Amino acid sequence: QVHLVESGGGLVQAGGSLRLSCAASGGTFSSYNMGWFRQAPGKERDFVAAIRWTGSSTYYADSVKGRFTISRDNAKNTVYLQMNSLKPEDTAIYYCATAYARNSSWFGSDYWGQGTQVTVSS
Repeated sequence: QVHLVESGGGLVQAGGSLRLSCAASGGTFSSYNMGWFRQAPGKERDFVAAIRWTGSSTYYADSVKGRFTISRDNAKNTVYLQMNSLKPEDTAIYYCATAYARNSSWFGSDYWGQGTQVTVSS
């Protein structure tokens, strides 16, 4: 079983940056594809970014492409989401999760973190 804990959320002005971290414990982190997902108030949880277990390939939602970067450090059992040029519409709770791809889309699988709030003010 994998336990995931996100950190790094907060309040930032539009145009600013934040770096989210997701620390894993209790499992073989390096064998999992990982993803970031977000849920805004009153909306469904959406895919943001994913990274293969090797770190060799990354994938992004169109809405964050060019602004967000996902990365991982398997030695530290941690996945990151660097968020630049933040917009008010990026406001959401951000979750990390183990992830899988199907039909060119990414989905969270068995293990999820508790989420971290990101608020972008205009």
